[in-house]
Amino acid sequence: MKSREPLAVRSLAPRQRALIGDDSTFKEAIERARKLAQSELPVLILGETGTGKELIARLIHRHSPRSRGVFLPINCAALSESLLLSDLFGHVRGAFTGADRDRAGVFESGRGGTVFLDEIGDLPPSAQGKLLRVLQEGEVRRVGESVPRRVDARIVAATHRAVLEMVAAGDFREDLYYRLGVGTVNLPPLRHRGGDVSLLADHFLGQLGGLDRPRLGPEARRTLQEFAWPGNVRQLKNVLSVAVAVTEGPDILPRNLGLPRTPVKGKSDYHRQVAAFRRRLVEEALEASGGNRAQAARRLGLSRQAISYLASTLLT
Repeated sequence: MKSREPLAVRSLAPRQRALIGDDSTFKEAIERARKLAQSELPVLILGETGTGKELIARLIHRHSPRSRGVFLPINCAALSESLLLSDLFGHVRGAFTGADRDRAGVFESGRGGTVFLDEIGDLPPSAQGKLLRVLQEGEVRRVGESVPRRVDARIVAATHRAVLEMVAAGDFREDLYYRLGVGTVNLPPLRHRGGDVSLLADHFLGQLGGLDRPRLGPEARRTLQEFAWPGNVRQLKNVLSVAVAVTEGPDILPRNLGLPRTPVKGKSDYHRQVAAFRRRLVEEALEASGGNRAQAARRLGLSRQAISYLASTLLT
């Protein structure tokens, strides 16, 4: 019988970073992404900051029928509204000050490939309706133009936000959410991945130096395992990069990591209180409605989908 090896997805692109983990939930997310890759369905990747959402998007592209096409990532939170509209949908000459020539957006440029919309939860309302048209009709209208243009790009989106809560609050279009989330991939946070912290730490240390690099001492390893990692895998790599730079002896010690002395695994007291309050509201609404989720949703001013999401995440 073969020994079980940690899952590692490598060579997604030249110099592409690996997705490494032995946690069953993480493996399930990878396998789901692989299966969804074979279709033309839009995919929505959900996970905290630093969990590897763009790597999953690249995995989907690499294993899709569009793998020979381009992969175009765009961060919806990094640009102003006007620049984002131009980048996504393109513009025509004279559409605004400085538009001295026609320009194709990423949906046109991504013909035959994949467009990755990172931080889709930050997409402004003016762009949400336009994106919905791309998904429904396969066409865009450049800024300043009335004639639609056909596009042929697969859309993969990602966010760290609770999108259904945004839908309930009116901050994100419900119809767009269900168009984007035809296929979803949920990435677990690093604090829920058990021994993957140690596994990833060894992997990153192997990348950070030669044979003379410092080793991870047992106390430092325990400190890493007990930390909550709000910045997830990205934060772990950064912490180890600094630790290697400041360590003078053969072993990395807890003080070299620069982490809080008190372990912070789990939610803060503030987040626990907020979660408890929300859980109580949902429980009381369901109890008053005899378990009828539609009635409970009306009591709270939420959609039925939103109450189902909250019930599944807060009451399990």
